Amino acid sequence: MSLGLSRRDLLKLLTVAAAAGLDPRRLEAADGPERLLEFEALGNVTLLHLTDPHGTLRPLYYREPDTLIGVGREHGKPPFLTGAEFLRAYHIAPGTAEAYAATHLDFAALAARYGRMGGYAHLATLVKRARAERPGKTLLLDGGDTCQGSATALWSRGEDMVRASNALGVEVMTPHWEFVYGMDRVRELFGDREHRGLFAGDFVAHNVAQMGWGDRVFRPYTVREVGGVGVGIIGQAFPYVPVSHPRRFVPDLTFGIQEDQLQALVHELRDDRRVDLVVLLSHNGVAVDLKLAARVAGLDVVLGGHTHDALPEPIVVGRTLVVNSGSHGKFLSRLDLDVRRGRVAGWRYRLLPVLSRVVPEDPDMARLVSELRRPYEAKLAEPLAVSESLLWRRGNFNGPFDELILDALLKRFDAQVAFSPGFRWGPTIVPGQTLTLEDVYAHTALTYPNTWVRELTGRELHELLEDVADNLFHPDPYYRQGGDMLRVGGLTYTIEPARTLGRRIRDIRVGGRPLEPARRYKAAGWASLREAEGPPAWDVVADHVRALKRVRLEPRARVRVV
Repeated sequence: MSLGLSRRDLLKLLTVAAAAGLDPRRLEAADGPERLLEFEALGNVTLLHLTDPHGTLRPLYYREPDTLIGVGREHGKPPFLTGAEFLRAYHIAPGTAEAYAATHLDFAALAARYGRMGGYAHLATLVKRARAERPGKTLLLDGGDTCQGSATALWSRGEDMVRASNALGVEVMTPHWEFVYGMDRVRELFGDREHRGLFAGDFVAHNVAQMGWGDRVFRPYTVREVGGVGVGIIGQAFPYVPVSHPRRFVPDLTFGIQEDQLQALVHELRDDRRVDLVVLLSHNGVAVDLKLAARVAGLDVVLGGHTHDALPEPIVVGRTLVVNSGSHGKFLSRLDLDVRRGRVAGWRYRLLPVLSRVVPEDPDMARLVSELRRPYEAKLAEPLAVSESLLWRRGNFNGPFDELILDALLKRFDAQVAFSPGFRWGPTIVPGQTLTLEDVYAHTALTYPNTWVRELTGRELHELLEDVADNLFHPDPYYRQGGDMLRVGGLTYTIEPARTLGRRIRDIRVGGRPLEPARRYKAAGWASLREAEGPPAWDVVADHVRALKRVRLEPRARVRVV
């Protein structure tokens, strides 16, 4: 099966490009994106980092957000920059491969020029190039959210991604969504503090402990010698697993940020293990990482994930470099460090875009990916409909793919209001592309996918929106869990992010009419933290898309931001 567009689809996208004011001839003549992969080596240590691949073995389209709202001091600063502001901040020219990779601007048009991104076979080529260039000086780290987000990851219960990670040569990993398979499966795949699992590298997480006794479940850190330098890597698992997912997956575990414990580990590595470089491999989200870097002394580098932010440059906090490497395998970060006498004397960085038309496939990894997918190919390839619209769901508020999911829920259950989580994973569908069953799973592949229907009062609807908004816009990053605003169907509202809990949301309307606090509304949703017995979301959405045959969604003004 071809990974690129058909000639017919390419012509459609070039038509979109012209409609967007981009001359297709200009697209064809743009500067060669190969230059984005150039790197002048520096020093004695090369850290390679990817994060949040979300089960994405093959190249995909993935549109970056159009809206990321920072509150208070964060407003207008990285990572809360999008679109033209992002391009200006990082001196990126519009219409280039770099602009396509890092922003939402002219996405459909630029997709026609530059194609899909990511894919483990293409990542493997970049990793092997770096290792060949820097023998003995490289370390490949994965920030987690690796084993969830696709049908093949769901059906193999994470095994496909672990095998691909082993073939890629991932040496250290820390977790988040991995826990939704339950602890027995986590131990099979990754081991624990005493035993190894299928994963060939080191699985580290200092902040995961047994409830009551406080014993760590996994090794808190690992020490590697890289380029003659002792490197200590501390793992920081997502701190809010028990409240972001059903508690049944981790019934006896505690998580949290554990600032004091982290500081003690930094001292232990420097004083007892005599390491020269301390790296935090984190799945906190970039805002949490920035606060943590300012409060924990002795961290040289934070390699972060969870919020899917693609930062072209590290954010420097004191002497700590904070890196975030996007998601879905779109990017591979390369950080070269000159480490002398226990300190970083110099560094050089590049966020390498994995453009599948520019970076060739590694044949060994390509064979493995084909092998891993072969049992499922026929089912995954089922065509459901052709999309005439650009479908995406990355940003603080509703995107078109969210609307597709919400429409399916509203129609299936004859509901007045529908809800879908503010997940940041899932591929983008470009105009002219055929939606397949695989695409539906790539937006719904959870281990708790069941739909639900129940009556909620207007007051409960308001409180639900306020609670999620506080999680997203709380002024203290330690009180956020990442992700985006709850997606809503059948409902509109106004939000003022800078206000406090209970005062952000107003002018809620259901079916165009003002919300009545005491009235009961029929609501539907999926991915509940409580047990639900409705059909899985992928069946509901797939049935809806099959019936449509052609998907065309006009913009919908769901949210007014003050």
